[in-house]
Amino acid sequence: MIRSMTAFASGKGALGPHSWTWELRSVNGKGLDLRLRMPDWLSGLEAALRAELSKSLSRGNVTLSLRLSKDETAPDLMLNETAMSAVLDALVRTQQLASARDVTLAPSSAAELLSLKGMLDAGSDIDDPAPLVAHLVVEFKDVLSDFIQMRESEGQALFRVLGGQLDQVASLTDQAADLAEQRKDKMAEALRENLSRVLDNAQGVEPDRVAQELALLAVKADITEEVDRLKAHVSAARDLLAQDVAVGRKLDFLMQEFNREANTLCSKAQSADLTSVGLELKAVIDQMREQVQNVE
Repeated sequence: MIRSMTAFASGKGALGPHSWTWELRSVNGKGLDLRLRMPDWLSGLEAALRAELSKSLSRGNVTLSLRLSKDETAPDLMLNETAMSAVLDALVRTQQLASARDVTLAPSSAAELLSLKGMLDAGSDIDDPAPLVAHLVVEFKDVLSDFIQMRESEGQALFRVLGGQLDQVASLTDQAADLAEQRKDKMAEALRENLSRVLDNAQGVEPDRVAQELALLAVKADITEEVDRLKAHVSAARDLLAQDVAVGRKLDFLMQEFNREANTLCSKAQSADLTSVGLELKAVIDQMREQVQNVE
């Protein structure tokens, strides 16, 4: 099933004093253009996320933003092990002295010890980014999964629209073939009139040259090849839409071929009805081309 190049996904997360918001969005593009906005101090994060995006996406102008903040009112706290060791040694000695004098002391809790001055120090202002980077890389996979799911959902809508437009092209092509069949008698009469005019003015002209001119007139009025090619293009487009790989480029090229055949059909129409069908074909093909611009 085809996927759209237009999608959006977001997410939120937190770890320790850090909290963040993801925003991942894309629009159509000729190739895959990745633009990532990451905090500079998260070393290795951009490269890891760029690799994840490149594995999952084929086309589109993709923008990924990570807005990260830190709660400065709740600084990282670290245990001052030297001070704690000294307090524990003192506590052991105190219990020994109290026991020697038959004095019973109430037990001390960890919370009471940690509340003593100097037991906890504010962490360094420079964080080790590695644990945070690893967490962000794992979490981003959920955001990317939501993003791809939206691309697929939009792709299903595109599939239905393009399928309906191909039905229109097929129907109009059949109408053009029917009209061409119906005009055969008129075209034969016109050809006979042209032949009469040519013969009346063909004195001194080689018979082979006359035959060539008549054949050229017949070819200019015959739309059989255009009808056959349009039918083949419809079949090829349906096959592409059924594939599970990125087919946007191929569909774009195929739209050019559709348009070329419709233009030729109009130039050969030589009747109001057939011209009308040709113009309607061109309109539907142009609408289809606009939709194809969004296919990955």
